[in-house]
Amino acid sequence: MKDDTQPWKSNTVEPTSRMSLEARLDALESRVAFQDDWLETLDRLVREQASELEKLTRLNQLMRERLSEQRQAIDELGGDVPRPEDELPPHY
Repeated sequence: MKDDTQPWKSNTVEPTSRMSLEARLDALESRVAFQDDWLETLDRLVREQASELEKLTRLNQLMRERLSEQRQAIDELGGDVPRPEDELPPHY
């Protein structure tokens, strides 16, 4: 009976393979760290944009209210002032 096991070989990873695995692990850790940083950056930008959008929405609503108030004041004063939406474009 032939014994194929070799006493000098063990189940551990060879030194060159271990270095390769360590290099791959280092590369993966580096990628994960970069992706974490990138996600934090994107998250911060999304929060900033959401805040800006909320601010612009409030400003838009305020401007609509003021325009409505101005239109009411114009209607109460004379009412004969043509509205921009009633005017025909120059090419008609």
